[in-house]
Amino acid sequence: MGVTMEDFGWLLVLVQVPAQPSRHRVAVWRELRRTGAVPISRGTWVLPAHPAFESGLTRVRELTAKGSGTLTVVDARARDEEGAASFRAAFTAARVDEWTEFTADCGKFEDEIAREIAKEKFTFAELEEEEQSLERLRRWFRELKSRDVLHLPEAETAAGHLVRCSEALDGYAAHVYAVTLP
Repeated sequence: MGVTMEDFGWLLVLVQVPAQPSRHRVAVWRELRRTGAVPISRGTWVLPAHPAFESGLTRVRELTAKGSGTLTVVDARARDEEGAASFRAAFTAARVDEWTEFTADCGKFEDEIAREIAKEKFTFAELEEEEQSLERLRRWFRELKSRDVLHLPEAETAAGHLVRCSEALDGYAAHVYAVTLP
């Protein structure tokens, strides 16, 4: 089937950053989310104990220090299946939400390409804009993939959507070149 959370164990990330100035606390929270950590209570985040998250935790540590805060990372193991299931569910739900949002954005990209073709808006400026949008989707996909240590099926679905986005852009580019370079 794939990798399970039990293959890694858990890290509890305990963070305290002074309330003011708030930019430090917000920067730490953003980096924790970007890393893949999931909040389970105020100042407490959970993350699989996997090498994929080490560089993110290093950035979190740096941001916490910059904000005059403290960061403690603890190897953790749930005492019962209910606790383990709670950690698993929170982490999995966060990843599924990310893949769902990504897939929706791919759909918006494909719709945008279809609208440009329908309007016959075949310009290099529009092509460049759409290429930038596709590159943003590709970067986002790589970011999501880097923290999807469970190799969820939603990742494969998202990969298929990204391929369709690329194909749609190729089709649009063919129209642009056919119209502008006769």
